[in-house]
Amino acid sequence: MKNEEATATVRFDGETLHPLTPLDLVPDAIYEITIKARHKPESEGTLWELLEELAGTVDGPSDWTTEHDHDFHGTPKREQGPDAIIKRG
Repeated sequence: MKNEEATATVRFDGETLHPLTPLDLVPDAIYEITIKARHKPESEGTLWELLEELAGTVDGPSDWTTEHDHDFHGTPKREQGPDAIIKRG
């Protein structure tokens, strides 16, 4: 049985209303509609400000970049210090 009442979101192309989802209505029936504009939320600030707001920080060791293998995979720590030479065997 077809519906006699429905709520739908539509797009207006300047001439015709186009439902964004299928409507199961009685064909050739006359319907009363109420139009209510749906506004896009306005952005506040720049994209960088939004990313900064959404991004978090992760607490971790101060030598994360140099000791990644040790911290995440349990390999022995490398030599410490700014002049340390990484020895690979």
